[in-house]
Amino acid sequence: MGDRTAVNKRDKMREVRILSAALVFAFSLGSVTVAQVRSVSEPSPLRQTPASSATKASAPAVAQPQAPPQKVTKYTLPPERFKKARDLARIHFRFTLISVVYGLVVLWLVLRWKISAKYRTWAEQMSSKRFLQAVVFSPLLVLTIDILELPAEVYRNWVSRAYGISVQGWGSWFWDWTKGEIISIIVAIIFIWILYGVIRKSPRRWWFYFWLAALPIGIFLVFLQPLIIDPLFHKFEPLAEKDPALTASLERMVQRAGENIPPERMFWMGAGEKTTALDAYVTGVGASKRIVVFDTTIAKMTTPQIVYVAGHEMGHYVLRHIPKGIAFFGVLLLAFFYLGFRLIGWMLANWGAYWGIRGVHDWASLPALLFLLSVFFFLASPISSAFSRYLEHQADEYGLEVTHGLTPDSGQVAAQAFQILGDVDLANPEPNPVDEFLFYSHPSIPDRIQFALTYDPWSKGEQPEFVK
Repeated sequence: MGDRTAVNKRDKMREVRILSAALVFAFSLGSVTVAQVRSVSEPSPLRQTPASSATKASAPAVAQPQAPPQKVTKYTLPPERFKKARDLARIHFRFTLISVVYGLVVLWLVLRWKISAKYRTWAEQMSSKRFLQAVVFSPLLVLTIDILELPAEVYRNWVSRAYGISVQGWGSWFWDWTKGEIISIIVAIIFIWILYGVIRKSPRRWWFYFWLAALPIGIFLVFLQPLIIDPLFHKFEPLAEKDPALTASLERMVQRAGENIPPERMFWMGAGEKTTALDAYVTGVGASKRIVVFDTTIAKMTTPQIVYVAGHEMGHYVLRHIPKGIAFFGVLLLAFFYLGFRLIGWMLANWGAYWGIRGVHDWASLPALLFLLSVFFFLASPISSAFSRYLEHQADEYGLEVTHGLTPDSGQVAAQAFQILGDVDLANPEPNPVDEFLFYSHPSIPDRIQFALTYDPWSKGEQPEFVK
């Protein structure tokens, strides 16, 4: 539900990005797959509150009596918070650009220092069996790359702590990082073993066959995430035991949406011990589908506001954004794989011998392939961001429609929810157009509030687009 910060946003489109990351295992050999899971304890620099709120949020949030919501006419912040939001947006924009370059430098150093070639040699010396070689090679490479990139992650969390969004101690943060690395290694072993098995069997079609093989595995990971991975990072309890009234309101919204998420699959999440960020999201597929509400959200928002946030997330399901996102990113990834196939040979012909790489089929060629894929993903950022913003706008619209009639003045309630989210996240009231074009996965908070206040087909005698 946040704006561009949704780099680390826990919503349904987050799962599409998890799937796309799983398909390529790119950027960090599987760690992207769990990056979104760890994001609640490693918040994006934009998901912030003022430093003064850190002390108040240092314990799990407890719902307190709330004053009546103030009427919202546009997104505003007091002068001091406006400056914080603007400064934070600049930090985040620069950090994003620098981190892209830094990640490429790390991959280049791994090649330049012949680290991947050394790991390949060790793996081959340990066993002649390809799978066991993957078991040796993959963890070494994953840990090397992620440790080299750790300073950037530490800086990200330092900024989060400095602005009050993260209230997690460094010991707990490193433990979460360690758990993420373990998951990354497991994912990486599977994908790397499949990739190089396919390359050896079909040197000219590996890009297509690997794409086909990775797709169902990625979908399976999305199914498993709320059941196995999420509980490793946060505490979950039945929402009905924490807030029966909210559970009943969410159940009415779910029934109106025509979905099947019974109260026993609605959960309270203890986010407040690590973050001050707010969220409510729908996650999982099939039998693992569930609604999750942060304890911090219950403390900051009214029940109607939370129902709108959940209605937005429900829109991703009802509007089939998941298969649409899979199709979009799947086509994008297929194109990237093909371009990687076309360029990796040229790359290794020019520098492979210098890096100690024997050919594309060599385990040691993986950092070179990841380098190419990372460049492709960055160049495609405007396209993928625009597509994500389009789906998020549709989900905003759906949330307004599904809560119309259930919530009095639902447009104002949605605007209030966005105001609270923007205030807590310190979303920039005047976003940089270049930043927005390149990296915003959600419409900006000012635009979303304006839409919530002006979208009203009912008063004009018109039919709403999605919920008739």
